[in-house]
Amino acid sequence: MAVNDSKLTSLDVMRDAPVIPVIVLHDVAHAVPLARALVAGGIRMLEVTLRTPQALACMEAIAREVPEAVAGAGTIRTVADAKASLSAGAKFGVSPGYTSAVGNACRELGLPLLPGVATGSEIMMAQEDGYTELKFFPAVQAGGLAMLKAWQGPFGDVRFCPTGGISLANAADFLALSNVACVGGSWIVPTDAIQAGDWARITQLAREATQLAR
Repeated sequence: MAVNDSKLTSLDVMRDAPVIPVIVLHDVAHAVPLARALVAGGIRMLEVTLRTPQALACMEAIAREVPEAVAGAGTIRTVADAKASLSAGAKFGVSPGYTSAVGNACRELGLPLLPGVATGSEIMMAQEDGYTELKFFPAVQAGGLAMLKAWQGPFGDVRFCPTGGISLANAADFLALSNVACVGGSWIVPTDAIQAGDWARITQLAREATQLAR
């Protein structure tokens, strides 16, 4: 079983930039220019979601051709997803929810994981397995700012990456919270820009995102 030898941690992933782009790619030909456009705008941690048949090939292309980028895998739901992502060159993983099977597998693989949580019980399950850097998903739909503020008391040692419903309009509000290390969002990788090959627009959106205070 291949193991990631990177020293990258989940906290490193969260602290690198204010925003982790949530990327959905349908064409492998878009992967490399998109990654280069994001890196040019100051965004290196790239979450390529496992929502399309091309996702793993896109990760492979980014890992191979854009060494300045750090390709990660989103939508990890199973142990098989984690293994396939690592084999494709992923340096970190993000899951929409949490199970001990996925969490323990990622630890054994050396794949830093941002597990998805939406309730206090899920936070406690993730913490029992040693995870204190978590993805709050779907953030806006699951309680948004009010939920994160409520968690500051009982879960003061946890840092979150809210994802789901985050945009340039509300990102700063989330980043202002002491328990938020970064946010996840798709607004900096709009589908129409990807389809049109408008990489300059994506670089500009990434550059704007890096200017968000936290």
